Amino acid sequence: MVACIVIEALVAITLGLVLFQVLKQQGRILRRLDQLELKAAGVSAPAELEIGTLVQDFQAPDLSGKNVSLSDFRGRRVLLIYWNPQCGFCDMLAAELAPLQTALKKNNTEVVLVTYGDAESNRKLAVEHGLDSTILLMESSPAKEFIVNELFRHRGTPSAYLLDEQKLVIQALAVGMDDILRVAREASTGGHRPPLQRESHIVRDGLKAGTPAPAFRLPDIDGGTVSLDQFRGRKLLLVFSDPQCAPCDQLAPKLAELHRRHENNGLAVVMVGRGDPEQNRKKAIKHGISFPLVLQEKWKLSRQYGIFATPVAFLVGKDGVIARNVATGPDEIMTLAYEGLASN
Repeated sequence: MVACIVIEALVAITLGLVLFQVLKQQGRILRRLDQLELKAAGVSAPAELEIGTLVQDFQAPDLSGKNVSLSDFRGRRVLLIYWNPQCGFCDMLAAELAPLQTALKKNNTEVVLVTYGDAESNRKLAVEHGLDSTILLMESSPAKEFIVNELFRHRGTPSAYLLDEQKLVIQALAVGMDDILRVAREASTGGHRPPLQRESHIVRDGLKAGTPAPAFRLPDIDGGTVSLDQFRGRKLLLVFSDPQCAPCDQLAPKLAELHRRHENNGLAVVMVGRGDPEQNRKKAIKHGISFPLVLQEKWKLSRQYGIFATPVAFLVGKDGVIARNVATGPDEIMTLAYEGLASN
């Protein structure tokens, strides 16, 4: 009897070890298959140009229509920035880059923006922030495909490379406002950043509770004007949206329904849109929005409230002070809205 139990135990252990090895091997195979599938699907991050890579010469028109090529800057370093005047972080970056331009030129470094959009929108941004850098328009350039698909490899804006005097890459790809500013500051001081160098204090994750809500006076889609002051004494749910934003489309009918049911319960709702007025008007009709929908210029009010994402919302108290930290996404925004109603 004991012998049978021992034999059964040994058999069980042996089978367990075999099964363990099979599962272990299968796990390796499955992981390998996952890696191959991810690679085939193109999920991995796009490749960057390696340090020491020679950037191919290209040509594009500047804001005056004159063709400018990368080789025109031979003998000078180039901070080559991938740009979009409709990009909120590009807008903020412009304000931070402008004060560095003189120091960059003294250190033999030119800022060159390769940008989407037309000449007028780029010119307006440059004048607003005092940028006198070279701006090259990709839309009018046969080099657009090279810039987008080869040089920046489908990266978002803003992104940048620092090139040396022979147009070799001397810094890894900088992605985003902070990374580009770091490269720009180092380039402006010959690679040695001074200890008292001014840092950016721009808020990017939303103004915090307890902060006075920045005032605004903006046109609405019906031809009127809406200001923050007119809601003093009432709670206000201030929602930032975009007609091209899918989650905004999910949120809009929920807000419209909430407003219809609770319009007289002490919580006002204002939506801040951007972009084309007609697109915003169509969205308002489609979703049955009856509360004010105002239009900001580019991202100007978003910048004042310290966040560029959409949809996001702030609950402004009766005293004009932000009552809660920013809510992001449809679910958080609706929770914030009902919280505002419950506390009236």
